[in-house]
Amino acid sequence: MASTVSRDSDAKSARSASRPSAADIGRLGCVTGVQILGTGSYVPEQIVDNADLAEHGYDADWIVQRTGIKQRRRAAKDEATSDLAYQAALRCLDQAGADANDIDLVLVATLTPDSPMPSTACLLQNRLAKSSAPAMDMNAACAGFMYALITGMQFVRSGCSKRVLVVGADIMSRVVDPADEKTFPLFGDGAGAVLLGAGDDQQGAVSFTLGADGEGAKLLHIPGGGSRTPICSSEVASQRFIQMDGRAVFKWAVRMLSDSVRSVMEHAKLTAEDLDLVVFHQANIRIIDSALNDLGIDRDKVILNLDRYGNTSAASMPLALDEAFREGRIKPGNRVLLCGFGAGLAWGAGILQW
Repeated sequence: MASTVSRDSDAKSARSASRPSAADIGRLGCVTGVQILGTGSYVPEQIVDNADLAEHGYDADWIVQRTGIKQRRRAAKDEATSDLAYQAALRCLDQAGADANDIDLVLVATLTPDSPMPSTACLLQNRLAKSSAPAMDMNAACAGFMYALITGMQFVRSGCSKRVLVVGADIMSRVVDPADEKTFPLFGDGAGAVLLGAGDDQQGAVSFTLGADGEGAKLLHIPGGGSRTPICSSEVASQRFIQMDGRAVFKWAVRMLSDSVRSVMEHAKLTAEDLDLVVFHQANIRIIDSALNDLGIDRDKVILNLDRYGNTSAASMPLALDEAFREGRIKPGNRVLLCGFGAGLAWGAGILQW
């Protein structure tokens, strides 16, 4: 059963809407007796490198220096988020040696669903197997995979589900403005998946935290296309793309990454030396480097692929996790640290005992 420990929230009242504090991490807990049975990922074929962007007026050197990104993948015009999710799911099931008909819960973390309804998870479920397994989307932006992963683990631990498919998938190229030189180069398209099942009492999330701070919602958001500014509104054309206060989000992410990771390590009574692999949300190399220096984590333990894929939002961590697994960097008994952070503002961190 999951356990939770409430943290002191006195500092919350003092937070500024423009610069949310990282002091109130949220709740800490654990959910064991669950294992990852398989991983899988998929990225579209089209590669857009910085030289391609330079032909359209972008500063290729600035992109690398400020973000570490050299390439990103771009979905084809006829590809939707469910298509990417489907390919990642197939590869995950194949790696796990599992049958799609055994899946009894489908969770898809995405901020770019195929359509407002039905859920992308329902579309994925239909393509994978003819079953009545529950399926639902979860939107916590770049922290979405952590939210979906912990939710899926809770279902397995409680006995409600035996096989849970958790997918993070986004086509970010559809929600970034090509005229915005500061955000357009950052994002790419992709999907990653894991299959969860019952494990022994030593396996699972030995420590995790999930949190959100809505006071910082406007620092990173897409204002158009919802019930406040519907698609039919004359205002939506200029508001259907990501809007970001880059400087404020950067400062928040640096603090939150370090604080949330430190909290889960302390809760699990582990140190940086006890970690075998580190999988951070692939947003910006400077954010990652700052956290590694602050936490004293050996860079050799970190999986990095943002130079090739950019920021793929909810797909970021499962894509990196699959890459690490296929490279043989994860073995039974390893402790894997994960941390995602993004719009909401939302975050999630955890230490998995593989």
